[in-house]
Amino acid sequence: MTINWLAPAKINLFLHVTGRRSDGYHTLQTLYQFVDLCDVLQFAVREDNEVHLTSAFNEVPPDENLVVRAARALQAHSGTRAGTDITLTKVIPTGGGLGGGSSDAATTLVALNEFWRLGLSIKELAEIGVTVSADVPVFVHGQASWAEGIGDKLTPVAPTEPWYLIVNPNVQVSTAVLFDAPELTRNISPITIRDFMDGRSRNVFEPVVVSRYPEVRAALDWLRRNHREYRARMSGTGSCVFTACKSEADARELAEKLPKGMTGHVVKGRNASPLYDFSG
Repeated sequence: MTINWLAPAKINLFLHVTGRRSDGYHTLQTLYQFVDLCDVLQFAVREDNEVHLTSAFNEVPPDENLVVRAARALQAHSGTRAGTDITLTKVIPTGGGLGGGSSDAATTLVALNEFWRLGLSIKELAEIGVTVSADVPVFVHGQASWAEGIGDKLTPVAPTEPWYLIVNPNVQVSTAVLFDAPELTRNISPITIRDFMDGRSRNVFEPVVVSRYPEVRAALDWLRRNHREYRARMSGTGSCVFTACKSEADARELAEKLPKGMTGHVVKGRNASPLYDFSG
């Protein structure tokens, strides 16, 4: 039986940059929540050390794909001589601030730990994952989390799990470029969960993105005009924006009104990651 391993998207309910370390990494505060918009991966064990990736997604060379990098990092850490053939079906928009690449890498670590019978703990997998991408640990742990540090210091939380409409304006945003933007606010004082609950938070990347990407500004403006009951926000470093909805029907009704050029995804907020929902 072929097992489909899910790699869910995440949204950032807020995102602050609190400083910059001597090694160049920025320190953050954010709240990650998963949604049931998922890439799908399948794995077959090889008896040699080769890692092969098959995917219609060809925007990143295979050797640079986070899936391949995660598999090779796991090989290096464990010393295994096993390899794998990986099939990746992309659903999560690329460059949308939804963490698709990091989620794919996390699912690769969790799945290959089982297939290669390595017996590594979740903590060990997360420590390997952060060397691949800073967002990988939250996907490995699989729990909605308040995150600090570079995104790797995680405290499990349980925000409400509403239905969301995620709007993709169909433009890709470069995270690296945004972190280098001179206008980015990098010194927000740390806040508490109570501050977040009281509305004292934002996504500091949003003004940078909307000034450079008119498609993202248009998507946010449309949501704010057409759905005033809940605050529309940008996820991560963009380009996708989202709003909470009263119900699935409410989200679908809103999605049907989207202007041409924007793609809508009606999704459910999930505090427990769909990664650990296995399907045949």
